[in-house]
Amino acid sequence: MKLVVTIVGKDRVGIIAMTSQLLAENDVNILSINQNIMDGFFNMVMIAEMPEHGSMRLTDLQKNLKAKGEEMGLDIKVQHQDIFNVMHNI
Repeated sequence: MKLVVTIVGKDRVGIIAMTSQLLAENDVNILSINQNIMDGFFNMVMIAEMPEHGSMRLTDLQKNLKAKGEEMGLDIKVQHQDIFNVMHNI
């Protein structure tokens, strides 16, 4: 299943490393990354792919990334791409 991962927060070292490591540990493949930094604020959108029948459920991945993000002062959201598309086409 394809996922959209969004990260927003104050820029600091290690944001991409932490996120990509957690995704890799859970067999999530990053397909594309778009990121920018404006006035010290980091903003990134990733398109990733998670195995349909992998060992981790989407809800667990969402909780793990949210918790890691909070440790770093970031807002990290993970959504199924279909849900993301519907929300942003209204």
